Amino acid sequence: MAQTLFDKVWNKHVLTGKEGEPQLLYIDLHLIHEVTSPQAFEGLRLQKRQLRRPDLTFATLDHNVPTIDIFNIRDEIANKQITTLQKNAKDFGVHIFDMGSDEQGIVHMVGPETGLTQPGKTIVCGDSHTATHGAFGAIAFGIGTSEVEHVFATQTLWQTKPKNLKIEVSGKLQPGVYAKDIILHLINQYGVDFGTGYALEFTGETIQSLSMEGRMTICNMAIEGGAKYGIIQPDETTFEYIKGRPYAQNFNQSIGEWQKLYSDENAHFDKVITLDVTNLEPQVTWGTNPEMGVNFSSPFPEIQNINDERAYNYMGLKPGQKAEDIDLGYVFLGSCTNARLSDLIEASHIVKGKKVHPKITAIVVPGSRTVKKEAESLGLDKVFKEAGFEWREPGCSMCLGMNPDQVPEGIHCASTSNRNFEGRQGKGARTHLVSPAMAAAAAINGKFVDVRKVVV
Repeated sequence: MAQTLFDKVWNKHVLTGKEGEPQLLYIDLHLIHEVTSPQAFEGLRLQKRQLRRPDLTFATLDHNVPTIDIFNIRDEIANKQITTLQKNAKDFGVHIFDMGSDEQGIVHMVGPETGLTQPGKTIVCGDSHTATHGAFGAIAFGIGTSEVEHVFATQTLWQTKPKNLKIEVSGKLQPGVYAKDIILHLINQYGVDFGTGYALEFTGETIQSLSMEGRMTICNMAIEGGAKYGIIQPDETTFEYIKGRPYAQNFNQSIGEWQKLYSDENAHFDKVITLDVTNLEPQVTWGTNPEMGVNFSSPFPEIQNINDERAYNYMGLKPGQKAEDIDLGYVFLGSCTNARLSDLIEASHIVKGKKVHPKITAIVVPGSRTVKKEAESLGLDKVFKEAGFEWREPGCSMCLGMNPDQVPEGIHCASTSNRNFEGRQGKGARTHLVSPAMAAAAAINGKFVDVRKVVV
């Protein structure tokens, strides 16, 4: 019987349970960070349980870490969460990519970079953007703290199998248009809940032509379309990325199985969406969720409901304005969506030899120490610093403001992150989601510009 890629991986991990009902899945990899793990570890202690598979559990510090002086943690809650994870990792025998270590970084960067993330795995983390790892042909999803504890204790999880939604993307992207624009456009067109109840498989010639970094960007934001899972067929691009990474010693033995991970020709999808990106423009969000976005050249839409009205009031914008009318004050290059080496390289091409606009505060936060070191070896840090950007230490940073990096109240920020919710980047902060190239060009020009005219 023909199966989708998602079905193949799912069915291989079912331990018990009927289809259509909750099924018990075996979990191959459990990634944890300092925010959603403390209560789960405490639950083990209270029940006098051990961690079932410490060898399949890996920790990193990312949400709370400062990006200037990383060992000077002034916030008491942040410091407690960080020191608690360090202690829990030691007590329960968990490998931790600790503060200042070579592999430390955002959890969804560390998994792929170390080779822990591999095709055909089930991967969980107490973080909604775990779908990122689906770019490798894995079933990866975010879980709550009680589920974190369940995986700690049993290395399994009860889940109900979702329906399958195929998103077929065709056409060649114009210079200046990127993976981030594809996913933002899909969410703008179909809404923040179009993927609810589905696993999204991104396929088609455009997806196949993307780098692993681009694929991770798209799967990262599947959650913003309401889906728990995003997945992409592994191919030679995937295998080449994984080969030689520290935790991929099983590469030669596994590649044969990985090559079988694809949706069969006659596999049934419950829904199909097609998108031709030939004429796709750079995207900019104007409102307070990722659905509230437009093509760069399009005016902001008329108010349709109370949510639109509230969003316009919060953002200090009006229908009929355009992206170039936004009075920007901050630019943030970072997050698990767009803080990879290729993102920083693309942005550096735009800022090289130029200066950040006087009214803009611009910061670059590599998503991991690996990326930071690679970028510095290429001299990207000098390019950004000479242009007037701040070059920071790795972490989640200004994506969610659980650390000292926050956008001041009422200020508009061009951000390469994944969410533009009210207060996400700081109390009263006004976030506009864009690609790294758009953010870089905005930093130089002091406003949003059509990056297609900048990138050659």
